[in-house]
Amino acid sequence: MENSKSDLYAAAGVDITAGYKAVELMKKHVARTKTPGADVDIGGFGGIFVPNIAGMREPVLVSGTDGVGTKLKLAFDLQRHGTVGIDCVAMCVNDIVCVGAKPLFFLDYIACGKNEPEKIAEIVGGVAEGCVQAGAALIGGETAEMPGFYPVDEYDLAGFAVGIVDREKALSAENVAEGDVIIALPSSGVHSNGFSLVRRILADTYTDLYAKFPELGGKTIGEALIEPTKIYVKPMLALMEEVRVKSVAHITGGGFYENIPRALPAGLSARIEKSMVRVLPIFSVLQRLGSVPEREMFNVYNMGVGMVTVVSAGEAEKALEILRANGEDAYVIGSVVAGGDRVQLI
Repeated sequence: MENSKSDLYAAAGVDITAGYKAVELMKKHVARTKTPGADVDIGGFGGIFVPNIAGMREPVLVSGTDGVGTKLKLAFDLQRHGTVGIDCVAMCVNDIVCVGAKPLFFLDYIACGKNEPEKIAEIVGGVAEGCVQAGAALIGGETAEMPGFYPVDEYDLAGFAVGIVDREKALSAENVAEGDVIIALPSSGVHSNGFSLVRRILADTYTDLYAKFPELGGKTIGEALIEPTKIYVKPMLALMEEVRVKSVAHITGGGFYENIPRALPAGLSARIEKSMVRVLPIFSVLQRLGSVPEREMFNVYNMGVGMVTVVSAGEAEKALEILRANGEDAYVIGSVVAGGDRVQLI
């Protein structure tokens, strides 16, 4: 590749050699994600993965794709690029585990105004960390240098994951019945949704990203906001091994009101006890700064609940024990009821 250099292309804003350097720098991160079935020798035209389907009667592939959204603006402002990759992976793998699928592999896409190899490698390092947390292999990706399309110091980041589940074990909202219990898994913060409103609140109130609030325990508001999205794959898969999980909802954009109903069949609703929701301090700060109505907060943000799972009342205690044994301080926030509004916050 030493001979692959174009002075004219470089003059137009694309440095081919920077792309080669970025690939070399990211290889050590990619190697961390290797799992059985994965060939992570990046640089080819396609990523290869051989799934283990032993014991499965009808293996089904499940895919999910997402990006980081305008949270990236925060990363630009703070000059912190090492965690947004975790966000990108989380938004994909947390979705596919809602179907009961185990993530197999992940691919990322980075588009930038200028390829700075060290920055690109830092971003991919975060992607790799997310893959390690999810038990998925990073088997490929793309870095596109697009001068004139993106500012030189900005980029976009997206990706997709593919997982697998035996069809008979796939989760469905149709499994849910009246009287079932809704369990909350705590979030790590705002995760990767609602940042357009976050940025509007900060701009309207002239709040500096380095401002500190007593509720945040010494962190700046920027530090609290950049906290990466929690990945729930391993604790949820452990739970599914021992308990009949009926349904799962990933609480993303649309908050409680949009996401929880996706885990319920027609005719049933979620009755959530507001007093039981462990609202994280960052949400209280944002609500106060922006004078945001409570319903809007629950309609935009996760409010401290990153995922909910529905189990029968008889298995709720066992489910809590398993989740806690796997590092999740899970707790009951409500139950499934017949009729009424699809989400009832009481």
